Amino acid sequence: METTTTPETPATTAPAREATPSAPILLTEAAITQVKEVIKAQGFEGYYFSIRVVPSGCSGLGYDLNLVKEAKPSDNVWEQDGVRIATDALSAKYLLGTHVDYVTSMTGAGFKFNNPNAKSSCGCGTSFTT
Repeated sequence: METTTTPETPATTAPAREATPSAPILLTEAAITQVKEVIKAQGFEGYYFSIRVVPSGCSGLGYDLNLVKEAKPSDNVWEQDGVRIATDALSAKYLLGTHVDYVTSMTGAGFKFNNPNAKSSCGCGTSFTT
């Protein structure tokens, strides 16, 4: 039986800067480009790219991505290459050091998380544990 693999676009090089508690998540160039394209296409200029950890899936935690008009007063907010990003303090603890990429393949496209705090993930890759 012959095995084939589905080629993905190569992951964009991780951002050169380091994650910090005030900016715990870093987006790759491909992720920044995708967020900017969606913001422009949807007419959401000035919105925040909200990234949160929520209860989800068989492993317990998942990622919640949204565009929000206003960040909550208690959110960590920062800007990376023209993209305003927001996350809550609890999510920031789970996400510290995470790189978010945007990948495309023959089967689809989406955001890919490289989270150094995730100890395991479910078989389908949509949830994780710490």
